[in-house]
Amino acid sequence: MNNIEQIFKDALFGQLIYDGVVTDFESLNSIIGGLDFLPTNNDRSTTAFQNHNLESLDWWKYEFGNLENMPIKDLTNRLNTSPIHIGQGMKRSDYTNSIDEIKKIIMI
Repeated sequence: MNNIEQIFKDALFGQLIYDGVVTDFESLNSIIGGLDFLPTNNDRSTTAFQNHNLESLDWWKYEFGNLENMPIKDLTNRLNTSPIHIGQGMKRSDYTNSIDEIKKIIMI
């Protein structure tokens, strides 16, 4: 996996375009910088979030049959438009989706 960083950045850039987040690759590259793989602290809320998304993917797999038939960018877009909670309270404004949050970062 010598070129994992380039593979990741290319895939992210392609997904951002698919999700309607328009930016140029050089800007995205400057925001990301280099990839660092850090150890996990086994955060339970993160684990629960990931398990929920895996459950969604399991549900969608019945729609497409097998992995080879699954449109990955479409499925990722479904995950990216799913509601997520950011913030301390339970106000409506504490809920958003990944696309809206990435637009705030990239469109600065």
